[in-house]
Formats: sequence, structure tokens, C-alpha cells
Amino acid sequence: MTQYGKVAVMMGGRSSEREVSLMSGAGVLKALQSRGVNAHKFDPSEQPLSALKEEGFDRVFNILHGPFGEDGTLQGVLESMGLPYTGCGVMASAICMDKWRTKLLWQGAGLPIPEFELLDENSDFAAVEAKLGLPIFVKPATEGSSIGVTKVKQPGELKAAFEEARKYDSIVIAERFIGGGEYTCAVIGDTAYPTIKIEPATEFYDYDAKYFRDDTVYRCPSGLSEALEQRARELSLAAFRVLGGRGWGRVDFLMDEAGGIYLLEANTNPGMTSHSLVPMAARAMGISYEDLCLKVLDMVHVG
Repeated sequence: MTQYGKVAVMMGGRSSEREVSLMSGAGVLKALQSRGVNAHKFDPSEQPLSALKEEGFDRVFNILHGPFGEDGTLQGVLESMGLPYTGCGVMASAICMDKWRTKLLWQGAGLPIPEFELLDENSDFAAVEAKLGLPIFVKPATEGSSIGVTKVKQPGELKAAFEEARKYDSIVIAERFIGGGEYTCAVIGDTAYPTIKIEPATEFYDYDAKYFRDDTVYRCPSGLSEALEQRARELSLAAFRVLGGRGWGRVDFLMDEAGGIYLLEANTNPGMTSHSLVPMAARAMGISYEDLCLKVLDMVHVG
């Protein structure tokens, strides 16, 4: 497909999610090449970004995960180089990478989120436990793939969970537990795809459950009523737009036992591995993995 020119599939990088990015990138690269796209692997931890111009690349399929690839840093460099790239622009990428500021924007727009508190070394951990109730999820603000996340179930455990999360980020969030189920909704262009219910066999949807375990159950269709499914899709699309999202992404949300929806986070470079959720939602729409990759490649951001 000559209309795309020479395509760099940007994968790997130097974040804690490097391994996942390499798996995602390998899938995308194979899919694009199978459709006749002149696509090549490009790992910015192995060669300088200046090589993109030197080697004559015309556009970038960005499948880096985490800091330096998904947080607006790479996006700014690509825009300064005049290279079109997939996914969100600088602002939306930076905001979505920061769970705290994402929550503040959603809160300001009147969108529903779980109650939360910011933690630091001077926090009254017992008071936070009392306010949010147990269990509590503790997470670093700018990591993905559940890295550094702890589920606090017993009184007195919050400080240790904070110390673990602080290894990854200076901003640490304590979040009220919402127990009615975890869901996700892919957004491709202006369309919200069918929601997926995630049922991990582990304590919560952690790194292993996301990428390596085969006992995590994904339900697509998710089992929501028609009205709730429509509400979830509309809310996910609105949430993505509030953040300035464009191209493609994924919005994760929780549901309580009464059917209330609570937005959790947005992903601007969702995983594209064999266990990933966006390809699963696409299949429910009758869209193959290969066609999904082409759809994403079509929606480049020029700057």
C-alpha cells in the first residue's frame, strides 16, 4: 500500500512497559506488512529519533507504552520533525498519562469518577483509610499496566502501599474501591466500540493478568443491558473528548452494584498484544486485527 509511504512502527522504548510495547509492536508490524504496507520496526532505545528522517520514513505508527512514548514527549518531537503519527497529540497524551490530572478534568466536566485522595509522606494514612473505606487501590499517577498498584485490604497497610507506588512516581493516588465490575471501551475515531467486562482470576487486573495469564475472562458482549451499554459507550466517548483525545484510545471504567458508572483512566496507546482489549472489541464489530491496524494508521496526527 504505497499511499502510506515508509512507516516506522515505534515500539520498545525505555519505560517500564517496554516488554509489552515490543509484543504490541510485533503484532502491528506483522499485520501492516501482511497488507502490503512498507512498515519497519523502530526502537528509540536502539537508535536516535533523527534516524526517522535519515532513513526516509513518512509516518509513524506509535505503539510505545508509558513515559517517553505515550506522555506527549515523543509526540512533540515528531511534530517538530513534521512527521505524521498515530494517536493523540501532545496535550491529550500528556494529560492521559497522568491519572491525577485526568481525574481533575473529568471532575471539572461533571463526569463520574471514584472518590480519591492524593498521598504523600505527611498523609494521615489512618484517616484516609477511614474516609475511603477498605479496600483501597493505591497507584502511581503516571504508570500504566497496573505497575506499582496495590489493593489495600487491611487497616494499617496503606502506608506500605504508598511506599511501593512512590518507587514509580512522586504523585500517588488512593482510590475508593468500586465493586460492581471492571470494564473497558475502545474508541476508534468517533465510534465507541462494544464494552468488555474484565474478570481476572487474580486479586485484581494486574500486570500478569493483563499480558501473560490465560485465566483472565473477557466478556464481549459485556452483559450490560442495552441501556447501560449505550450509556457506557456515550460516557467513554465524552470522556475521551474532554481530554482532547483523537485517533484511537481506550477508556477504562468501573461499575457499582447499582449500575453507576465511574471513569477510571484513559489509554492513548492501548496494547495490541494477543491478550489486548481493543482488538477484541474490534472483532466484535467484525473488524480483523489487520484492518484495525490500517484504521489506526489512516488516522495520523500531523500537528
